Formats: sequence, structure tokens, C-alpha cells
Amino acid sequence: MANLGFVGLGSMGGEMARRLLEAGHSVTGYNRTRSRAQWLLDLGMAWGETPRAVAQSSDVILSMVRDTEALRAVTGGPDGLLAGLGPGKFYIDMSTVSPAASKQIAAQAAAAGAKMFDAPVSGSLITLKAGQLSFMVGGDQDALEEIKPILQDIGPTVDYVGDNGLAAMMKVAVNLNLPVQILAFSESLLLAEKMGISRELATTVLLNSVVASPALKYRFPMVLNMPEEPLFDVNMIQKDLRLALEAGGELGVPLPTTAVTDQFLNAAQGMGLADKDFVILFDILRRLAGGAPEE
Repeated sequence: MANLGFVGLGSMGGEMARRLLEAGHSVTGYNRTRSRAQWLLDLGMAWGETPRAVAQSSDVILSMVRDTEALRAVTGGPDGLLAGLGPGKFYIDMSTVSPAASKQIAAQAAAAGAKMFDAPVSGSLITLKAGQLSFMVGGDQDALEEIKPILQDIGPTVDYVGDNGLAAMMKVAVNLNLPVQILAFSESLLLAEKMGISRELATTVLLNSVVASPALKYRFPMVLNMPEEPLFDVNMIQKDLRLALEAGGELGVPLPTTAVTDQFLNAAQGMGLADKDFVILFDILRRLAGGAPEE
């Protein structure tokens, strides 16, 4: 069993840390708000006062934070994670962040003698709890074999993508697809509803049809019963779309459906719905078709 560190213990990170503890690993954790990690301390996790302290006390350090700014905050500075790295250590970042920033941090880790992997995940808290999370990994392929069992204690599927930064880019490519699918599915549902078919029945038929992807099957029922706590709010998914649009501009790749979906998310922001799960896209489309806001 490995001596692990974990930085970023929000909903996803906390559940990942729990799975690692249950697998028998020793875990030292850090979160900006300690109270959110108390339940993990009660399960036996040790506490690090800073990301640097976590890295210094661990052989393998994992992080799961909100965005690129948060990643820079926990890795940089005298108390940052990078300051605690040294020869023989491994650093795995599972956040969805700028590929360029991830590559830069990997280079800084290498300068300290450590190996870094960008290892973003495909899935949500639902798939994580079900033990179905998958990883896409960028970094040293040979070194990956050393830390692969640790990742598999979180989720069973680990796909090697290539050098540092490529997995981060792959995750951006994956995530742009999710809201685009939701928006297209919303168009189908709204058209059926306007024809006189009940929303519930139309949703069932669509999810039993060839257009239903695994992501749609677990996400779109939320249109019928919007969760109080979003799995993935408008702010978060729009952050990922902006990363995709930025990459598309740099690489000369047109992303027209991504751009249109981003505009619908702008509408959600303007309507004060940024804290809702991004399946709120259906409600935005419905309002544009003359529907009144729903409670």
C-alpha cells in the first residue's frame, strides 16, 4: 500500500480519497476549507497544513481542484505542492485545466526530480461512487505502470494518451461533447413536447432510442427532476467549453456547435442560473420557445 497525499477534497476529490483509504492506503490530505474534509479525518486520513506539507510526507501526491487558477494556487509559492516535491516522487493531477498550464507544471515537477501526470477523469460523482470512473493519462508511459494500481483503486479504466498535456487536452475534447449533446437532446424533447407528447413520455422514448448515449441516460432525467446539488454546474462546464474554444482557435479547428452551446450557457448566466446543473440548457431553450420559467 502506498503512502499517498491528496490535495483538493471537494465532492469528487473527497470521494476519491475515501476510496483510497478503503483500499488500505495511508492518505494525508489538504483542503482549503478543513471542515469539508472532517469526515475523511474521521475515517483515518491524516491532515497536512499546506500542500507542500502533503507533498513532503507522501510518495505519490494526487490533486483534484476546480480550475487552472486553483491548480496554480495549490502548486505554486513557498507553501505549494511543487515546493514539496523531490526525486522519486510522483504527482498526479486529475483536474480539468488548461493543457498549457499542466505542461508547465509538469516541467517544474521534472526540474525537482519528480514525475507528473495529467490524469483527468471521465465521469461524475455518480460513476465514481459506482466504481466506473475512467482516467486518461499523459506523462511518462513506463512510470505510469508504477502508479496505475493507485488510479485503479479509484476507477477501473486507465487509458494512456501520450506526453504531458495531451490527456488534459483529451479531457477538454471529451467535455465539449457533453453540453452539445444535452442541447441537441433538448431540441428533440422540446419539439416533441410542443407537438403534445408529455415531457416524461418523450424523455423515455428518446432515452430508449439510438440517440441515447451513456451520458444522456444518466444526466437527462434531471430535466424532469432538477437536483438541488448540481453534478456539474453552468460555470464549470462553460469553463471547459472556453478551454475547447481557445484550443480550437489555436489549432485552426472550427467548433461551431461548441460556440453555439457556449452562447446558451451565456444566456443561463444572464438569467441567474449559473449555479444550476448544466441540463438547465433545456429550460433556456424552452423559455426561448415561449415557455414561462418553471419552479
